[in-house]
Amino acid sequence: MPTSRGADTVTLAGLLAAALAEPTLARARDLAAGAPGDGQLDLTAPPALRPFVVAAVAADPAADPNEAPAAAPVGAPAAVPVGAGRPVLAVTATSREAEDLAAALADLLPLDRVVCYPAWETLPHERLSPRSDTVGRRLAVLRRLAHPGDHPLRVVVAPVRSVLQPQIRGLGDLEPVRLRPGDSVDLEDLARRLADLAYARVDLVTKRGEFAVRGGILDVFPPTEEHPLRVELWGDDVEEIRSFSVADQRTLGAADELTAPPCRELLLTPQVRERAAELALAHPELAEIAERLAEGIPVEGMESLAPVLGAGELELLIDCLPARTVVLMCDPERIRTRAHDLVRTSEEFREASWAAAAVGGKVPIDTGQVAFRTLAQVRGAAAGLGFDWWTISPFGLADAGAEPAGPDPVAELAAITGEQPPSGLPEIADDPGEAWALPARAAALYHGDTGRVVQDVKGALADGARVVLVFAGHGPAQRAAEVLRDAGFGAELTDALPRPPAPGTIAVTTGALDHGFTLDARPPLLLLTGNDVTGGRGASTRELGRMPSRRRSTIDPLELRAGDLVVHEQHGIGRYVELVQRTVNGALREYVVIEYAASRRGHPPDRLFVPTDALDQLSRYVGGENPALHKLGGSDWQKAKARARRAVREIAAQLIQLYAARKATKGHRYGPDTPWQRELEDAFPWAETPDQLSAIDEVKSDMEQPVPMDRLICGDVG
Repeated sequence: MPTSRGADTVTLAGLLAAALAEPTLARARDLAAGAPGDGQLDLTAPPALRPFVVAAVAADPAADPNEAPAAAPVGAPAAVPVGAGRPVLAVTATSREAEDLAAALADLLPLDRVVCYPAWETLPHERLSPRSDTVGRRLAVLRRLAHPGDHPLRVVVAPVRSVLQPQIRGLGDLEPVRLRPGDSVDLEDLARRLADLAYARVDLVTKRGEFAVRGGILDVFPPTEEHPLRVELWGDDVEEIRSFSVADQRTLGAADELTAPPCRELLLTPQVRERAAELALAHPELAEIAERLAEGIPVEGMESLAPVLGAGELELLIDCLPARTVVLMCDPERIRTRAHDLVRTSEEFREASWAAAAVGGKVPIDTGQVAFRTLAQVRGAAAGLGFDWWTISPFGLADAGAEPAGPDPVAELAAITGEQPPSGLPEIADDPGEAWALPARAAALYHGDTGRVVQDVKGALADGARVVLVFAGHGPAQRAAEVLRDAGFGAELTDALPRPPAPGTIAVTTGALDHGFTLDARPPLLLLTGNDVTGGRGASTRELGRMPSRRRSTIDPLELRAGDLVVHEQHGIGRYVELVQRTVNGALREYVVIEYAASRRGHPPDRLFVPTDALDQLSRYVGGENPALHKLGGSDWQKAKARARRAVREIAAQLIQLYAARKATKGHRYGPDTPWQRELEDAFPWAETPDQLSAIDEVKSDMEQPVPMDRLICGDVG
């Protein structure tokens, strides 16, 4: 059965060592071990090899600390020094890819050496603040980077959005509140410290970023915790810390300590509040926001005003990384496209100017410092710090074993976007480095065909390969081992892989790797995962906690009927025809067939075959009219999207004007609750739910403002 895992345990260290038996990957590791600044490299490899490339650069060059002779099969080789020992910033195109990569790396490196640095859910100029849990996770990472201690971070995985966004300098030095049983603390002083860290004091803790004090009991919901924590004090001494449920406030279990990081990246210090008061006088159009900030009341979107509130200089994530860091761009083409879209969207939003669009004037203050930086600016900052800049692409600049110089990605980006890079910025592509291709192929998708799995495993064993199967849970791993044993193979089921398996053997274990590959190492390595065997990743336990909006766009081909209209992200509106199977490169795959308008008059309609593992690019057509089908490769779809973007901008400008007019309208300002009001509420015979209490407080707050209330309350009845 699986055993509990310590922070220093590396469950699949032997798998990394087996991959490093491939000479090209070993050369990349050796290149990283050289002098910083001399190791520019463009790699070509399947996406499944990205965790191994990162781990090869970051792993400790010392021998594996988990080596345990009793845990390895007889005759298995001992673990060898594997890594270059360099810090790594792994950049992905999306947040989901960053989370998946961090989870996979946690199997190849010590658990406490890998972190994911999340991005804000909001744009820099938006009138919304990032969620407190996002802020808490970001500050925890920055704290560890600024104060590494005995266990410095080896890998920071970040989506490109968080790499491009400037942040206030010195966030890693913000001290969280820490309490352990036996500590002595003044309760009132502790409450003030939590308030200074942007925690809201309430009567009943129900959300992250809140705290409540009742006698000698302090309830706190840190943004990085799954459940709130209750601290019981005897006098000034902390007696016990326990987690409890938000729903019924009942205790769940004991906790070793309380760590409460700040809930906002912009804290309302006395200096910030003083500057906000000056801003209110200098810019009357910002008086409503600035006056609340001057009173110490947080305001949604206040982070966009950080440069003019005296919060300090701004810096990039890359400025916080340790010396000798290797920046690894995972799928650089998608990252460049994503970065360009983010910069363009940020600029459009800033030009709409929430402060001045309503009156047709100019932006009253310069908030451009908080805008996304370009990828070229980030690379320039990395070069100034002496960081190596690597890329790993699914299709690349070199064949396996070749080392040609690569093309200019700046020209490629200009061809895609129609825009030239800003002058005066370092170009993205003048690479003095090399281009290598790893001799690897992505694993086939078997769609549950265990017969094909057995045949491929048999072929790999005949070539003397190491075969490793990795599943997300112990149950599927055990069933796979039984199937292989029934087929006559001596598969070993193990909880960890501290050493490489012997050539010609099969190891079945558990881990978070998404997909496998075949690597032409010496000896060869065949890695298959549960997603490869079943044909898709499905909904893992890790994904169940994600917000529904990240999973709701997937279309179910079994619910489609012939003739249904669908929309492809790149090609536009088409008509669903059927679901077919085709054999490609020896693998049987399912495709959704979409019919589009004929490219030439009198010709039959064009058809697009969409793999079932790319269904996130499809969605149902929900328009009311019966639209004409688009042409594959035509410009109609791009023009339609451009028109929609223009319409959205126009609507946004109208909404800004509307809300600015509402804010300028004077309404009746009600006073705070009177004793008679509280007496009436106390006579209410039922106990309000937390949501009802929250709605009541928000409505009262709106009614005490000098502007008309703009709020809609919806609730269930009965």
